[in-house]
Amino acid sequence: MGYAENLWLFFILLFGIIAVPGLDMLFVLANALTGGINRGLAATAGIMLGGAVHTLNGAVGVGLLMHFVPVLFTPLLVAGAAYMAYIGIALMRSSIVVGDGGPAGSSAWKAFRQGLVTCLINPKAYLFILAVYPQFLKPNYGPIWMQATVMGLLTVATQAVIYGGLAISAGRSRTLLVDNPRATVLAGRAAGLLLFAVSLFTAWEGLRAA
Repeated sequence: MGYAENLWLFFILLFGIIAVPGLDMLFVLANALTGGINRGLAATAGIMLGGAVHTLNGAVGVGLLMHFVPVLFTPLLVAGAAYMAYIGIALMRSSIVVGDGGPAGSSAWKAFRQGLVTCLINPKAYLFILAVYPQFLKPNYGPIWMQATVMGLLTVATQAVIYGGLAISAGRSRTLLVDNPRATVLAGRAAGLLLFAVSLFTAWEGLRAA
């Protein structure tokens, strides 16, 4: 698999992960519903900065691991694939819906700060970094820092589109999102199926290369 295919696979997986309702999405939704579009977009900006920090942490961690303990790289990749399969199955069996509750700030600046903290303390984000990044940051595709930069830009851009779109939509129409639980259930299960399929593929790639 070439670098372009590898990057597309990462983007598809990333899009599915970000699109599934979670802590970050609920925070943006809560701020947009209670404070309007401006506060929703401010919360989105904070989460985007948090996503950039997570990308940096993932790149440094994976780079050090491959440099100092390369023998652990393949087991980590397989373990990450197993984790993704577990999450995928859980999502396919779940019925995730978006509610109208959550934290709200009193200003756009506070929403930005809270969005940053919310993203940084989200344990699922760290698990995503540990499970997914080793499968897409590969030495044969060039410098790790360059690959991580591209993946980070994709992460921030995807967050901007999904969370920013959510903030604008929620700010304009409360009932459009809160009263449509079936769509979010279907989105969550589709993302789960995608996670499971990608986990099988990446585990096979890792075992074949070992």
